[in-house]
Amino acid sequence: MTYQVILPAAGQGKRMGAGKNKLLLTLNEIPVLIHTLRVFDEDEACDGIILAIHPQDEEEFKALLKKHKIKKVINLVPGGKERQHSIYNALKTVKSAGIILVHDAARPFIQKEHIHRLTEKAVETGAAIIGVPAKDTMKKVQDGIVAETVERSSLWAVQTPQAFRISLLKEAYDHAEKDQFLGTDDASLVERLNHSVAMVEGDYDNIKLTTPEDLFFAEAILKKRSF
Repeated sequence: MTYQVILPAAGQGKRMGAGKNKLLLTLNEIPVLIHTLRVFDEDEACDGIILAIHPQDEEEFKALLKKHKIKKVINLVPGGKERQHSIYNALKTVKSAGIILVHDAARPFIQKEHIHRLTEKAVETGAAIIGVPAKDTMKKVQDGIVAETVERSSLWAVQTPQAFRISLLKEAYDHAEKDQFLGTDDASLVERLNHSVAMVEGDYDNIKLTTPEDLFFAEAILKKRSF
């Protein structure tokens, strides 16, 4: 099952407080972006990677791709104001049919086996996402007061990649653009079409690097995987 993947990489990572694109921060002396790209670049099922980037990062990104011998990036497109706009810009450049994945560039720990399971499910159903069951007690809070305790067994923490038939995701993005709807993830746009979205279980290591504290968890994951 082959696929292409879009990586939105235009965010400036203000919550990371690094003063630059957080994807340029290093783990084991290798940029986060390269850790993520290598997973897809080394996957025989990946037909191509599209990066949505901030124009100010273009030259540095190109240099990193060359230095680390990343071969499967087929396009660099300008990012937009919001993540959704960046992905839409990238999606417009996809001319083929088949399966498209969207993956947060700041999630360097996704594993190939989960990518393949996700892709297979998307081929079967048209839309599939990866996530993990919620471990904590979940409460709905309004104005600083607990309104209710939410039943946990049906709650999942959603991650990326998310996988779709290319035609379906394009339709979902076209509708969102027409309605000026801004979703929280790609699946939320597909759900608006009343198309079911399958869930594939991943693992808890697939964290998104958002705040400085996440870098400590990332180092721990790298150390665990080196054993």
